[in-house]
Amino acid sequence: MTDSLPIDAKKTQARAWFEALQRRIWTALEALEDAADPALFPGDPGRFEAHEWRRGDGGSDQGGGVGGLLHGRLFEKAGVHFSCVHGPLDPAFAAQVKGADADNPEFWAAGVSLIVHPRSPRVPAVHMNTRMIATTETWFGGGMDLTPVLMADRRPDHPDTRAFHAAAKRACDLHDAAHWPRFSKWCDEYFFLAHRNEPRGTGGIFFDHLQGADWNADFDFVKDVGDAFIDVYPRIVRGRMGEPWTDDEREEQLVRRGRYVEFNLLYDRGTLFGLKTGGNMEPILSSMPPVVKWP
Repeated sequence: MTDSLPIDAKKTQARAWFEALQRRIWTALEALEDAADPALFPGDPGRFEAHEWRRGDGGSDQGGGVGGLLHGRLFEKAGVHFSCVHGPLDPAFAAQVKGADADNPEFWAAGVSLIVHPRSPRVPAVHMNTRMIATTETWFGGGMDLTPVLMADRRPDHPDTRAFHAAAKRACDLHDAAHWPRFSKWCDEYFFLAHRNEPRGTGGIFFDHLQGADWNADFDFVKDVGDAFIDVYPRIVRGRMGEPWTDDEREEQLVRRGRYVEFNLLYDRGTLFGLKTGGNMEPILSSMPPVVKWP
């Protein structure tokens, strides 16, 4: 199939999907808040608080987004954000973006990004994002990866990691048998703390510059990644959230969260892209854990 869909139609479809995905994830995480055992997680179930923001100084329409933060009893902090922004890139940064340069620095980007930091150290943290970017070229990027915070849970054959990888692999295999080996390896290489010579978590998938001959096929893959996340992560949480934990495990969790901070500040390209394109700082930096320790 040839790619003949007008660019404005692509943008409209992608924006609508990402907006709906954000709300679906809010609903799924709030349902888990409702289901948490009050004996382990006292207090009222958390709810997402929406915050609308606009890009730029108000002198022209350059888009914006809706940030969503939840501080709950099961999820100590969860950020699930939607953005759709456009306009000129900073000339110094444009050279680093596919299809943009100083002569044509215009871009358009829409997507959803999330981070979940559970209160229980028995429940793994998770990250997911999917996005479409258009300059003089158009492509998709994103992925999802799991970060158990206890060493006992960080082995590759742990049931949580196996379930997470299986969901990601199914999404890949629906489209191209080469996706899973390529994107899972890319994830392992990308989410790696070189200064500590250790992985951030137990992997998943990561992809960028997905730009095949059929835009609809690429978009369908991105949609299946979002659906896979909504299916697998709540299942993992429900399977672990009833387990009690110890003070030592909580301490281990807080130290492991420090690795998350180090990665996002030193290596994360999404953080840099958001800050360099005039994104809203609060959603961008909401990936930081609410409580963290360094030994």
